[in-house]
Amino acid sequence: VAFWMMFEYIHFNWQLSWPWLTLGNVFASHVDWVQWYEYTGTSGGTLWILVINILIFELLIKLRSRKYETRLITATAVVLIVPFIFSFFIKLKLSNRHAGKTSANVIIVQPNIDPYNDKFDASTVSSQLQTLISLSEKELDSNTRLIVWPETALPELVSQDELQNAPVYQPVFAFVNTHPNITLLTGVESYKIYGPDKATKTARLDEKDNNYYDVFNSAVAIKAATPFQFYDKSKLVPGVETLPDFLLWMGAVFEKFGGTAGGYGRSKESVVFSQKNNPYITAPIICYESIYGEYVASYVKKGANLLTIMTNDGWWGNTPGHKQHLAYARLRAIETRKWIVRSANTGISAVINDKGEIVQTQPWDKAAFIKAIVPVETGETFYVKYGDFLSKIAVAFAVLLIVWHICLLVKNKLIQP
Repeated sequence: VAFWMMFEYIHFNWQLSWPWLTLGNVFASHVDWVQWYEYTGTSGGTLWILVINILIFELLIKLRSRKYETRLITATAVVLIVPFIFSFFIKLKLSNRHAGKTSANVIIVQPNIDPYNDKFDASTVSSQLQTLISLSEKELDSNTRLIVWPETALPELVSQDELQNAPVYQPVFAFVNTHPNITLLTGVESYKIYGPDKATKTARLDEKDNNYYDVFNSAVAIKAATPFQFYDKSKLVPGVETLPDFLLWMGAVFEKFGGTAGGYGRSKESVVFSQKNNPYITAPIICYESIYGEYVASYVKKGANLLTIMTNDGWWGNTPGHKQHLAYARLRAIETRKWIVRSANTGISAVINDKGEIVQTQPWDKAAFIKAIVPVETGETFYVKYGDFLSKIAVAFAVLLIVWHICLLVKNKLIQP
């Protein structure tokens, strides 16, 4: 148990991280069972699965030997049933809680643009923007405070310092200026130029002018008469957006499959967006980042009262991937007890409440929007405050086991004749 949990924790924090392997994620479609994730996160689910399997295995061995141990049967029943009971009472308590009141509403846009053929074709950018703006305006009213577009909704690469002046995006700024009460939160492909010095590890050299630059998968908050706020995706997808140092020699291979050898730049930590006269302090979570419980919790530590996920799950095609990605977001809602608005390019876009329940959604492969009054929830859960503490305990215990066995090996060699 300790060694598996140590593997999961290390796997969350190394350069080839793929948290789909986390056992605790399996309850993402059964959130009523794991309302206690607000204390433990997915590491609690991993621990539960492993302990239950060991107990049932031991119980089956005893039963095959016709040995009926009451204590083992009782322990198995208790470990299996108690988390369900605990979850039931937590949800009952939450149902009696009054949500943060607000008259503000959010519009979530799902433009349904093919990422393989249309999205990054420069000739289609204008029509893409028109689709996004048209869907946003359909039910926009005086109480709309936030509009969320998906990852890379602004697909043409532009300097962050020059975004305001980019001709291709003037219709977007005109739309925002027409509705000065709204904040538009959207994904954008962007870059920064550093000059002759390599300012970051991921910076690339433009041999034409000998300047270093970084390319980013970014989020930007746009509001009339307000400076732009940027966040650059930090948790990058291995092989597609970044390569571990030990695989850089395979860069040419990954590029053939649409990946990148140089890798995207990234923010060093999470950032929250807040604007005057907007009740929502948003967490600009970009796609793959929504899989990382502790990282999502870091937004809430910085004051976020709404989790906003911008993603382009169209890369999955019509496979279980996009459904799983949506389901995992439900666990983030439980861990933080914050509502989630999720804008997905080709779907599935959704509004998820603080119990992990999907309250509104739009299906896969459809151009659509969602309008919702989303409550503002404040405060921090135990998990937000202390993170994956179970995993850290497991790591410490696993290290002690390794040291103990090394000591035993040394001792046995020393006492051998």
